[in-house]
Amino acid sequence: MAAYILRRLMLVIPTLLGIMVINFFVIQAAPGGPVEQMISQIQGTAVDATERFSGSATGGETVRSASADSSGGGAYRGARGLPKELIERIEKMYGFDKPIGERFLLMMKNYLFFDFGESFFRNKKVVDLVIEKMPVSISLGLWTTLLIYFISIPLGIAKAVRDGSRFDVSSSTTLIVLNAIPGFLFALLLVVLFAGGSYLKIFPLRGLVSDDWSSLGPVDKLLDYFWHMALPIGAMVIGGFATLTFLTKNSFLEEIHKQYVLTARAKGLEERRVLYGHIFRNAMLIVIAGFPGAFISILFTGSLLIEVIFSLDGIGLLGFESALNRDYPIMFGTLYFFGLIGLVMGILGDIMYTIVDPRIDFEARG
Repeated sequence: MAAYILRRLMLVIPTLLGIMVINFFVIQAAPGGPVEQMISQIQGTAVDATERFSGSATGGETVRSASADSSGGGAYRGARGLPKELIERIEKMYGFDKPIGERFLLMMKNYLFFDFGESFFRNKKVVDLVIEKMPVSISLGLWTTLLIYFISIPLGIAKAVRDGSRFDVSSSTTLIVLNAIPGFLFALLLVVLFAGGSYLKIFPLRGLVSDDWSSLGPVDKLLDYFWHMALPIGAMVIGGFATLTFLTKNSFLEEIHKQYVLTARAKGLEERRVLYGHIFRNAMLIVIAGFPGAFISILFTGSLLIEVIFSLDGIGLLGFESALNRDYPIMFGTLYFFGLIGLVMGILGDIMYTIVDPRIDFEARG
């Protein structure tokens, strides 16, 4: 297993490099880079703003390491009417005075040491911004994943044992309907019903904790935290456990009809012991081993609208705003960091397979 893990770790480097190269050059084709964004802001705030920016640019502004240019270099159409010297200062400030290849190599060199630079428009380091937003995203991702697993596994087992019954058919219909409705619609419904929208006002509508959270006791802090997270987590869970439930059911159904189960029953073992002593480990292999990947998926996808609706300032909202503003240090820094985490989680998923079922040998397969 050690040799297999080492090979997988060695594959992380070229895979991550490929991800960065593809995204780097794809973004070059997107119009409206950070230089154009700044020029548009200057042109929209009259001559006084231009003079102030020109003065600040000559005052020793440091060159920031950027990662991409919407046009790969050359004159900007939005720059017409502005002094050439000002345009050159803006390009130098964002690092676009260098060739595109040199910018990419400099970016990757810094990323090797987890130096993601500073945001173009937020005046903060990318690392500080990510750390600041992580509590929200981890809260949504972790609790949502745990609740989905705690609901889906027992429900999937119950459906497999009662396959074809009225309970199985009715629950399948309900799950299909819930899965077809987007999570943000559930979020809006919960706001209307329980957050003072039109009916009850039981839960708060915004924030991760209350304003006076720091003055509360340990138990009150915990209760306040879950009080704020109840609706957003509920909105993500409601429509998120259908796939895992059906996966659990199908895994159990496949195992139930295998020869070793029939043999165990023929020996007179109780049905409960057959179910949880023989079937469970094999049926849960793909479900439990997929936990790391499921957590990463929920953590960084599908939570943007939930964050917006409940005024939660997390990674999803940060990534969306950085894409709109062409804030390349945030875009590429988070892509590199979370891409690396995703690849490592894939390796952890394989390790989980061997923990759940020690008979699996990846080295022998290789």
